[in-house]
Amino acid sequence: MSEQPRKIRTSFICTIPSAVVTQALAHAGADAVVIDQEHGAVGPENLHAMIASTAGTNCLPVVRVGKRDEAMVKLALDMGAAGITFPLVNSAEEARDCVALTRYPPQGKRGFGPFVGHSRWGVSFDDYLPKIGSMIGCTVLIETGAAIDNIEAICAVEGISALALARLDLSVAMGCPGEYDNPVFVRAVERFERAATAANVPMSTVALSEHEVQSAVSRGYMGVMVGFDVLMLKSAATTAVKWAERVSM
Repeated sequence: MSEQPRKIRTSFICTIPSAVVTQALAHAGADAVVIDQEHGAVGPENLHAMIASTAGTNCLPVVRVGKRDEAMVKLALDMGAAGITFPLVNSAEEARDCVALTRYPPQGKRGFGPFVGHSRWGVSFDDYLPKIGSMIGCTVLIETGAAIDNIEAICAVEGISALALARLDLSVAMGCPGEYDNPVFVRAVERFERAATAANVPMSTVALSEHEVQSAVSRGYMGVMVGFDVLMLKSAATTAVKWAERVSM
């Protein structure tokens, strides 16, 4: 019997504080949008609208919080987020704290109050906990040398949904910014991939071309972040301007 092809999950990172942009990307067929409160211009006043704009699609709204902060996580989830992406996780202890922030007691320490978020999922307020509460995702970003040093222990933490390799951040942290063929960086990535594969923890990474997507899939990645909204917009706009410049030359 032939092996069934794996479903590769695609996502976009949303740095523009706009429900219109998020809705367009969700309807483009992405499996998820990562609403970016770490490096993007997204504040709490835009968060609910961006999450809600994914309703009616198969696209999950995930929020990358600015830091491992209980208040930020609680707000994002209570607005209806399907999961949280945590930056700068360096140890198994920090990873366990991330999981706890996304889980209700007794498994975690999330406070209960999905007064707004239950509507995003089409369930009643009373049904949110039994139907949605246990489905919340917890993704940990691997982007520091310390995380690589502790990667085997991080992979062993129960409740992590996925590990996301932030390759540019990791290369900067390791003193070789953007040098993805640097031996130090290559060894770090290989260690990450070995540990995650051995622990059967899904991996994701940024892949900004078809070649990079193919490369990631061949190395066992189950998720690819295929674009940043603001960079995609700027690239398309720059190309359009060049059309006019070439005609007028």
